[in-house]
Parts: sequence; C-alpha cells; structure tokens
Amino acid sequence: MTVSTEVRDNGVAVVTMNAPPVNALTVRGWFDVADAVTAAGRDQAVRVVVLRAEGRGFNAGVDIKEMQNTEGFDALIGANRGCFAAFKAVYECEVPVIAAVNGFCLGGGVGLVGNADIVIASDDAFFGVPEVKQGALGAATHMARLVPQHLMRTLYFTARTIPAADLVTHGSVVEVVPRDRLDRAALALAAEVADKDPRVIRAAKAALNGIDPIDVNKSYRFEQGFTFELNLSGVSDELRDSFVGTDKAGK
Repeated sequence: MTVSTEVRDNGVAVVTMNAPPVNALTVRGWFDVADAVTAAGRDQAVRVVVLRAEGRGFNAGVDIKEMQNTEGFDALIGANRGCFAAFKAVYECEVPVIAAVNGFCLGGGVGLVGNADIVIASDDAFFGVPEVKQGALGAATHMARLVPQHLMRTLYFTARTIPAADLVTHGSVVEVVPRDRLDRAALALAAEVADKDPRVIRAAKAALNGIDPIDVNKSYRFEQGFTFELNLSGVSDELRDSFVGTDKAGK
C-alpha cells in the first residue's frame, strides 16, 4: 500500500507515504495521496493532518521509470494530473496539514510541503527541485513558499538542494529535530493544533487560504504548460532516458 491513514483519539490523522525504495510516486500513488488527505479533512473527527513518510526520504517526486516505460504521453499526463490533485488536496484540506519531512524532499515532495500549513523536519532533511535536469518544470510555485524569490530561482536553475536547517532561518520550517524524534515532535505539534476548537481551526484554514496572495493552483498549472511543451519537443524524453537508462526517445 502506497498511502495509509491512521486517525488517533485526539483527532490527529496521520497520512503515511510508503513507496520503496525512495518514495517516488506512480500516477496512482499521487492520486492516493490526494484521496487520503481530502478524506481526512472531510472527516469531522479529524482536527489536523500529519503528512509523513516511511523509508529513506520523504518524497523523491514522480516515478520517472514508470513514465519512460509507458508508451505515449499517458504517464506524463497522469503524473501531471496526479501531482496537481495531491498538491491541491494538501492546500485545500479543510484542516491544517503538518508535513513531517525526513531525508530527501525533491520535486513533487516540495509541492506537497510547499502547500502544507506547517513544516517540521529531521536534521538530515533537504529540499530541492531538480526538474530542469529531467526536462520538466514545476514546483517553483511551492519552493517560492519556502524561500525568498532570488534564492528560489538559484535553486531552480542550478538544481541545488537546501538543508532543512537553512529553511528554519527563512521561517518556512518551524523546527529541525533528530530523525528518531521527528514523529514524536510532529505529533506533539499536531496535538497543540488539535487542542483548539475544531470549528475555529477549520474557519481559520479557510480564512488563511482566502487571503493568500498567490493562487497556488493556477500558478502551478501555468508551470505545467511549459513541461508539456518540452515533452512535445522531445527534450524531456532525452533527459529522462539519460537519468533512468531507458530509450523512449529513440523509439
């Protein structure tokens, strides 16, 4: 199972991604995340969601092997729609979403975290958007919610990563803790939110989204348009083939 949900007695829903070896999600996996987060938010017994992952890292983005081993553009279209659905579900979840990030958080992982309400990370966590190396664009919308504009552009154009500790200085990660304490710290933070009147918290989530200066859904969709152009030109297949050792571009 790629995604599972556990609802605790205090109203904390823990949504866990588990797609070995690196939590690079298939098309189905992205929609599973979207469905799990949406369902948790609609459950009136839930007061806050913790989005976490098992394994070596939080999320390595889309499953490029699936994309390169699928004829035509079905996997590309599916991944784009799945990522859009998952990011949108996190942003529009009816209760706050806390992202508990361990290890690597890359590409689509940044999309999830950038749309979360609160981010806590382990001391080995790092973030990046390596899309340009695979002939894609996307998640600049969400990285821009984690770092200032010029730093976002530097990370985007160079495909560099940034450690969680640096994001604390930018105010986007609330705390960095040892990896073996991450779940405990995330649940403690969630308990603080869950302790509040859920009617107020749900209203607050809607209010904060309503005054957000950026429409993250439209912004990300705009980015995806350029990804489709790069795919139609053949550039993306060449770069993805080089990354995973396939030959889709040559077929």
